[in-house]
Amino acid sequence: MRLRHVVGGQISVRCPLSGSAFWAIITPMNDTTTLPPLPDRLSIDPSSPYHVAAVFENDVGIRFNDKERLDVEEYCISERWIKVASTKSLDRRGRPLQIKLKGKVEAFYR
Repeated sequence: MRLRHVVGGQISVRCPLSGSAFWAIITPMNDTTTLPPLPDRLSIDPSSPYHVAAVFENDVGIRFNDKERLDVEEYCISERWIKVASTKSLDRRGRPLQIKLKGKVEAFYR
């Protein structure tokens, strides 16, 4: 296939075997217009009222105090905090305790 020209997200392609031309619609990989907006508060726990399953269909990144964190379990942008799991302590249900850290929080799609 040979690329002919690009017009606003559509490309004209010509097949080398048959010689026929056709239009194809392309979307860039970093196109975030089709992604759901990130909520102010989000949790990875499915039993939480702040869990939004549609958001987790894509990779979500959290930047806390200008450093990217990979261990965030819950965040709130307006209240400026994140919750991370404790390494050793467990709650009465056997899940790791969560520690609340306060600072600048930014959420983004990767």
